[in-house]
Amino acid sequence: MVHPALNNRDMSGISSPGQNSTLITNIGELMTQDLEHRVLKDAAIVFEGERIAWIGSSNDAPVADTKIDAEGRAVLPGWVDSHSHLVFAGDRTAEFEARMAGQSYSAGGIAVTTGATRSVSDDELTRLVRDRVTEAVSQGTTYLESKTGYGLDVENEARSARIAAALVDEVTYLGAHLVPAGSDPEEYTDLVCGEMLDAVLPHVRWADVFCERGAFTEEQSRRVLTAARDAGLGLRVHGNQLGEGPGVALAVEFAAASVDHVNYLSEKDIDALAGTWAGWDPATGSGVRGTVATCLPACDLSTRQPLAPGRELIDAGVQIALAANCNPGTSYTSSIAFCVTTAVLQMHLSVHEAVRAATYGGALALGRESGNDVDGERAVGSLAVGHRADLHMLKAPSATHLAYRPGIPLTHSVWRAGVRAV
Repeated sequence: MVHPALNNRDMSGISSPGQNSTLITNIGELMTQDLEHRVLKDAAIVFEGERIAWIGSSNDAPVADTKIDAEGRAVLPGWVDSHSHLVFAGDRTAEFEARMAGQSYSAGGIAVTTGATRSVSDDELTRLVRDRVTEAVSQGTTYLESKTGYGLDVENEARSARIAAALVDEVTYLGAHLVPAGSDPEEYTDLVCGEMLDAVLPHVRWADVFCERGAFTEEQSRRVLTAARDAGLGLRVHGNQLGEGPGVALAVEFAAASVDHVNYLSEKDIDALAGTWAGWDPATGSGVRGTVATCLPACDLSTRQPLAPGRELIDAGVQIALAANCNPGTSYTSSIAFCVTTAVLQMHLSVHEAVRAATYGGALALGRESGNDVDGERAVGSLAVGHRADLHMLKAPSATHLAYRPGIPLTHSVWRAGVRAV
């Protein structure tokens, strides 16, 4: 069945004045990840400018300025990576080797990256971030969040936020990543909540706090979240990574958009997260959205923590996201496909659930799951008329190959806001 046309226009020619249209036809499997959860066979999609204009059967495809034959390949929404730390210099290979030899992970290694990041020029740091974005896009990621958090003083946190804002889609302030060596924890928390927050505010949309042993206590985390909320920022929490703790409860209390890591969850934590979604209708996307549980499986493997309980969270009614958590200490990868594969093979998600978590789920975590021609705010993470044209074509006839052929690079081509990027 053909998807309804936009604005009842003549489907024989859908281009608006000044906008070129592109038709991709002969798609073996089109996984929309929209609210209808459609998986279309022998499908076609048209986009004009940055917006999707039509979805339907290849047999009914309208005329467009440019026609591309998918030759039976699968098309998905582009990955939405809602958790990364791209603004850094140096690496922590020695720490990784030690961890593989049996040492446990602690938050203290962040200080090594802070020193390396502070030491490079603006131009070099910009180049490093740009290269990482390019690497992510080459693997199908079309919408990226990145945090600050390796500056940890006013000047370097502001620099990190400014550089990130020029290169990624969403920037999160993470001055509360670690208390720098030699700093008084209470005085540093005051700095994060005051002068540092003011310095980054023009460049960021979100704030985060690492609420974990060795990082920030519950009381300090509460102060950070309160200050960020009062400044008008959306909230996120690093929580429950190294053990059960207050991270999930704080995220729920503050109505945070997401709580990330979630390796160690009690039944109470899962129930609390599920409760945040009680007023939201997944069939329509209407109602009060809850707190997304963002799972970071590449990080779990690298730190040898138990994988986040994605299956249990989904079964409880919690919306989850999958993200790469690209950073030099615990997850030096931007491969969302690897995360999807791990979620299917080891976290017991279906292929559809894993792809949804890495597309629509990431958009939910960033508040970008909705929007169309009516409100002018383009949705990402799903394929529907009016949404942003972020497409990921695979070198395979279906998304199942992401898990069926683990480790094989399956990205064929990528469109980001309607522009061919790969």
